Amino acid sequence: MTALSERPLIPVNRAGQFTALVAVSRPAVRGALVRRLHSLGAREIFETTSLAGARSQSLTIDPGDLVIADSTLIDGSGVALVTELRRAGWQRGVVLGPSDDASSVRTALAAGIHGYVVTHPERIQARPLSGNVTIITPQTSDPIGPDGLSDREIEVLHLVAEGQGNRDVAQALGLSALTVKSHLARIARKLGTGDRAEMVVLALRAGLIT
Repeated sequence: MTALSERPLIPVNRAGQFTALVAVSRPAVRGALVRRLHSLGAREIFETTSLAGARSQSLTIDPGDLVIADSTLIDGSGVALVTELRRAGWQRGVVLGPSDDASSVRTALAAGIHGYVVTHPERIQARPLSGNVTIITPQTSDPIGPDGLSDREIEVLHLVAEGQGNRDVAQALGLSALTVKSHLARIARKLGTGDRAEMVVLALRAGLIT
């Protein structure tokens, strides 16, 4: 990971007045996150590389504003850690994971995590979704995000969410299979992922489909 979006990772109470706990095993990723949080004006940042370290630090400090953790730490689940610290009073949680693992996104969001950060590609970009949820995905040419989807693209996504294949979608909408494929390609560019399951997750979280 070499760059973060210019937009905040997650909304905080007041600019320059927040505390963060970063539980990330990879030095380069952890360093980039810490630098970015400092640039956003973090008052205090606590660093650790493990589940045990994060738990130990959390016992010595008051619950803060933001906890960021790898989805898989060397000694346990980062999703479980963030969920645990949220219950202990930490206001917001973000999980870091691989870009091609849609199930991890679903698991994290279902656990009440406020954001999922893709760290596999070298460049990432943050896109706010509904509420406090933020998905940070690989930066492509110019991701537009869920709000930039056309009505037709949303119709296509709705049918994809029902498990229909390209031919079924084409028949339902009176389109050719090639046109449906083109729509899906544009949706992939806008959402930053070509994985159908992840497209659906993002659209559901954005309230575009139900």
